[in-house]
Amino acid sequence: MLYNKVFNKAKKIIISGPCSAETEEQLMHTVSQIAATGKVDMLRAGIWKPRTKPGMFEGVGSEGLLWLSNAKKQTGLPIAVEVATSKHVEEAMKHEVDMVWIGARTTANPFSVQEIADSLKGLSIPVFVKNPINADLELWSGALERIIKSGVEKTGMIHRGFSNYGNTEYRNPPMWHLPIEMKRRYPEMLLICDPSHICGNRQSLRLISQRAIDLDFDGLMIETHHNPDQAWSDARQQITPSLLAELLNDLKWRNEHSDKKEFIDALQQLREQIDMIDDELLSLLSHRMKIADKIGAYKKENNITILQKIRWNDIFKNALDRNIELGLSEEFMMKYLEAIHLESISHQNNVMNNQ
Repeated sequence: MLYNKVFNKAKKIIISGPCSAETEEQLMHTVSQIAATGKVDMLRAGIWKPRTKPGMFEGVGSEGLLWLSNAKKQTGLPIAVEVATSKHVEEAMKHEVDMVWIGARTTANPFSVQEIADSLKGLSIPVFVKNPINADLELWSGALERIIKSGVEKTGMIHRGFSNYGNTEYRNPPMWHLPIEMKRRYPEMLLICDPSHICGNRQSLRLISQRAIDLDFDGLMIETHHNPDQAWSDARQQITPSLLAELLNDLKWRNEHSDKKEFIDALQQLREQIDMIDDELLSLLSHRMKIADKIGAYKKENNITILQKIRWNDIFKNALDRNIELGLSEEFMMKYLEAIHLESISHQNNVMNNQ
């Protein structure tokens, strides 16, 4: 009943609450303000917090589940927590938690995921899986499959961004192409975005939230605290309930489909053009690689290395010099050129070493 009411494709799901349940007073104060907005479908709070360094606040533990249970009674909203062990699952069920999710660090460990999957057998609650910290879709898919094979029918995904050493713009860069690929693999499964952990700050929350909505994500999980600057964990990325209400009001909520004939006909024509261009591009790329094969043969005959730095630098520079006039971003041009270069190297390597 809960899953059909809260988790369905007909509406966007909003899950909110503090990063951590710190004290009963802090939790109740925060959730009462969240409920008053009338815009949140489910409450969340961290009970067990996996921290990077020892000595950091690691959550209040099972005691916080009682507070969260009281928050459910007071607000009438269902509750969700992150679990990392079978013991966590057991404790969550004792306090009638309505949904659990597996965190990014846990998703990366198949042994931990399997332990949780085994403890979930026979339960009917929704179970969501966050993407692993590193950009590995097979780990993400593997974790989902372990949960599904345990008999859990109500599964979903949470996109919280991926770790990237040296990044400064985001705490965890979104790498949107990865959750989009997961949507392709699991088209019927719900996918919600956690902009708080992607951004790591309050300033970018609206931008990332809007991007997720525009990409047809099924909802948002946003960390909210009645006094964010004094939060015991992740203070910079939490917002007040009033700011949460403003953010949700400011978002442009779009539809995936339209029944307007004029729109459908125009869109179909443009998509047919794209399909034809894609066919041409693939044919051109195939022709390019055939030329790379010939180059590989000449290099092999003359005992020349595959990598020619001067030539590659020239191609790279010429293309980047044109990216503005072509209306293409520098980021795209770099990714495109690197992909083309790697494929060309692969073709030449096959010619030079496998023939």
